[in-house]
Amino acid sequence: MAKYGKAASKKVKKVMREYKRGTLKSGRSGKKVKSRKQAVAIGLSEARREGDKVPKRKTSRKKSKTSSSNRTTKRRTKK
Repeated sequence: MAKYGKAASKKVKKVMREYKRGTLKSGRSGKKVKSRKQAVAIGLSEARREGDKVPKRKTSRKKSKTSSSNRTTKRRTKK
């Protein structure tokens, strides 16, 4: 079964055309997109927004560092 739908691939194709012409700009800052990967990501996010068949975004999990201050230690009580 295909991961991506036809509508999603059309959206990415359109965005890649803009990227190659040099007219693709990023959302918030409005700067020109220079990276091919970023251009594909923009196309997929636009496809997701319109409800096309695109897999969910992978999110990075933050690993919690266990330091000595976080660990529970036995405390000595004064007698």
